[in-house]
Amino acid sequence: MRRVCTFTLVLLALVAVASPLRAQGKPDDPFQRYLFDPQLVLRNAQAIGLSAAQRKSILDELKATQTALAPLQVDMTGPAMELQEIIDPPHVDEAKAIATVEQVLKIENEVKKRQVALLVRIKNLLTPEQQMKLRALRDAAARAGGTPPEGDAEDND
Repeated sequence: MRRVCTFTLVLLALVAVASPLRAQGKPDDPFQRYLFDPQLVLRNAQAIGLSAAQRKSILDELKATQTALAPLQVDMTGPAMELQEIIDPPHVDEAKAIATVEQVLKIENEVKKRQVALLVRIKNLLTPEQQMKLRALRDAAARAGGTPPEGDAEDND
């Protein structure tokens, strides 16, 4: 049980550190400022006038990305478990730990590239007016300290 918890913590820490979307809320974060989280778009589909074709395209992109990410996440499991075993003993082989972290980060980098590509594709599906409405909803929610209001509850797939 202790090893599973440690592994989970190590994996979560690595994912959290490298995620471009984790910096949301920082005013200078370009991912936050220029791109749109798929859940934000789908939650506010009605408010931004998202068409059925746009919604379908976004859901298709999400499914394709999730399908592409699954093997990468599986590939990351082995090195992440190895890293946990390397850093568990009282004395850690630094070279081995760094080499294993590099393996994990290489896979994590590929995951992040695909995530950003998804966000770019979603933005490209939106009209400039829809983007402007989403920014306004996101900014209003940030000022209020919450999440943007839901514009279409049935879009929460």
